[in-house]
Amino acid sequence: MEKFFTRIANAVAHLAGMPPTFALCCLVIVVWAMSGPIFGFSDTWQLVINTGTTIVTFLMVFLIQNTQNRDSAAIQTKLDELIRVSRAHNTFIGIEHLTESEVEEIREKCEKAAKRHDREVAAAAVKKAAQKHSSKKHAA
Repeated sequence: MEKFFTRIANAVAHLAGMPPTFALCCLVIVVWAMSGPIFGFSDTWQLVINTGTTIVTFLMVFLIQNTQNRDSAAIQTKLDELIRVSRAHNTFIGIEHLTESEVEEIREKCEKAAKRHDREVAAAAVKKAAQKHSSKKHAA
């Protein structure tokens, strides 16, 4: 059942994102609007489009969320694997399971570390430039 649902969700999400699907939806709206005078712009005429769009929206929310959840899990797994095989900190693996405030705390620490690193790199560059200038000065 899960594989069947996954196949259906993928197919629908793929089709929903295609330009012809958008064009078809626009065509449905135009046909519905043009049929307004025929039905006297009645409550039933309005109910048809409201009911149709509500049903489609309701079903699409679940299908798209399913696709998004799987995509997010796949990306997270790939990132975890890259962290695992690189020189990065393995402590970052699985942080998506932490609370929002815990993730924010880690993000702030990473930003501070990056700023500290940038200052160190800048200081090293200044020192290297000064040494190069000093050596040119002594050579002259």
